[in-house]
Amino acid sequence: MFTRVVECTIKPGKSQEFIATFHNDVLPILQKQTGFVDETLLASHSNQNEFLAVSYWKNQDDAERYRHDTYPEISELLRPVLVSDPRVRTFTVQHSLTHKISAAKAA
Repeated sequence: MFTRVVECTIKPGKSQEFIATFHNDVLPILQKQTGFVDETLLASHSNQNEFLAVSYWKNQDDAERYRHDTYPEISELLRPVLVSDPRVRTFTVQHSLTHKISAAKAA
């Protein structure tokens, strides 16, 4: 399994708008993507304007297809509430109880 971690800094006073756009517009698009497994949205405890969006994909090819074909659309949906372009990092999932993955399976 493969994951994309997207770090977003939201304009002051726009956090609720970001969350609403994420739930109403972004998630439905993600759920239609080939290989999409799950999404977790995390809000910072120390800075109400910082969020992490962690998406899980069956494999790197599916995540890369999404990055190339669909992520630009998502980025445009969120642009009005973002301070700057999100920082995107990718990882191979080594262990997840939720997704029943262990280091042996991930290898």
